[in-house]
Amino acid sequence: MNKTDFLLKLKLQKGIGYVKMLQIASKLDTEEIDPIQIDSMDLPLKIRELCLKAYRNDKSDLAVERIKSQCTIISFFDDEYPEQLRQIYQPPLVLFARGDVSLLKQNIVTIVGARLATTYSRQVINQIVPNLINDNIVIASGLAKGVDSFAHQAALKNNGKTIAVVGNGLNHYYPVQNHTLQDEIINKGLLISEYLPDTPPRPFRFPERNRILAGLSQSVIVTEAKEKSGSLITANIALQENRDVYAVPGPITSRLSDGPNKLIEIGASPIINFEIPKERFDNSDHNTLFSD
Repeated sequence: MNKTDFLLKLKLQKGIGYVKMLQIASKLDTEEIDPIQIDSMDLPLKIRELCLKAYRNDKSDLAVERIKSQCTIISFFDDEYPEQLRQIYQPPLVLFARGDVSLLKQNIVTIVGARLATTYSRQVINQIVPNLINDNIVIASGLAKGVDSFAHQAALKNNGKTIAVVGNGLNHYYPVQNHTLQDEIINKGLLISEYLPDTPPRPFRFPERNRILAGLSQSVIVTEAKEKSGSLITANIALQENRDVYAVPGPITSRLSDGPNKLIEIGASPIINFEIPKERFDNSDHNTLFSD
């Protein structure tokens, strides 16, 4: 059994969460996995027993085949796995994808902001995104209402490529009003998740998803956002992972400007002319915009 199939079987096995999977994955030093290797792993006995149970679970074999028929499976050990994402704290060990997986290897900018964004965000995004697309940059966001939807729509409208990272399984449409947009992204871009395809959306999964949005990209742009919001979580993760962070300044009379204005106050670059310096994408070493 190859590593990717084994990780998927581990993900299907009850009693194995992310931390245990990470422990197990760190011990997988051969391309093919078998019971003898599992039994010899330097792991606690209970974890090895769970590994063997997952390996020998015939019911999960059927589930694996069903999942493979629904989407592309990319594990941490596969060549298709994006290098940027390997570098983050707690990288997803398995990704489920529908669409063009080659986009994961391209230069990516993540755009995030408020779900209840105003026309200001839409206007700014509609001017920023064409410039990014002209530089062959892929636009990533989270397929939520508001800024996320504006970013995906602007990319598609300008014949660009976009990646949606969702906080649920790929068999769900969330929010339901983005059903058509989700299908269009699958056809013209890429939809990815770290959750098994039938996993429903739950509030705690969206902050987990944000680390992938930050990790995939070279840069993160924040438009309108409250100071305490998922968008600021994404920006803070991007900071921790040494990504470039940009913010769209806004009027101090708007609560939706609190987030980006705060980011600018602590060192993010303000977007004032609808462009990001192209040199940010000309090499793999990106200096943080924040001082220690």
